[in-house]
Amino acid sequence: MRYTLITGASSGIGLELAHIMAREGHHLILSARNIIALEELATIFRERHAIQVHVIPCDLSDSRSAIALHDAIKERKLTIDCLVNNAGFGLLGEFKDMEEDMLHRMIELNCSSLMSLSRLFIDDLISTKGRILNIASVAAFYSGPLMAVYYATKAFVVSFSEALNFELRNHGVSVTAHCPGPTHSNFQERAGMHNATLFKLLPVPSSKTVAEHAFKAMMKRKSLAIHGLINRLMLVSGSISPRSMKVRMVYAFQSSKS
Repeated sequence: MRYTLITGASSGIGLELAHIMAREGHHLILSARNIIALEELATIFRERHAIQVHVIPCDLSDSRSAIALHDAIKERKLTIDCLVNNAGFGLLGEFKDMEEDMLHRMIELNCSSLMSLSRLFIDDLISTKGRILNIASVAAFYSGPLMAVYYATKAFVVSFSEALNFELRNHGVSVTAHCPGPTHSNFQERAGMHNATLFKLLPVPSSKTVAEHAFKAMMKRKSLAIHGLINRLMLVSGSISPRSMKVRMVYAFQSSKS
């Protein structure tokens, strides 16, 4: 029996991806910090979709937590054919005011754990000709004042995903970097972005809409998928704009004082 592992599965895009995968008949391994929410979700999926669901709580912002998650899955003798690296967070504010520990945790969660899980489960994925879905962001294509580290982590995710997809193509494994723009989820509350100008000026899709797009891109084995026409148009226009102008634009979008 093969499983899909979803990190950050208790809320937002990860939660919606779990609903979609369950609906499509995938057996699931759900991981996040909120074990109560995961257990409730697992009970619903087992009853509604008659699938196998394992819950393994984990805080992937802690170093070596990816190894602990991998070991827990292997102790249960489970094999995955789909890895969804969804867990991540960002913080809004000036870099000089950020807590250093939180910055390191952001890099650990958004980059290091994503990379580690991809490496730890690579044998499973090659043997099953599986899929990896990495939730990135359109932030990957910009420099992001007021979220400098977050934007940099998402640039890592896209670069890493595209390179890995190319490396693994002859092994039958696909790696999809999915890049949503601003999305209604608890991510914005945690990041302190709910009052930012960006959320007042542009239409913001639901987590469910974004998750459906990400799932389809993964199943089609796309290397890179940008969600939303506005986001795609902005990236096209941004490609011909001076970098100094793009930095100013991002600052204007994210600043609640704009």
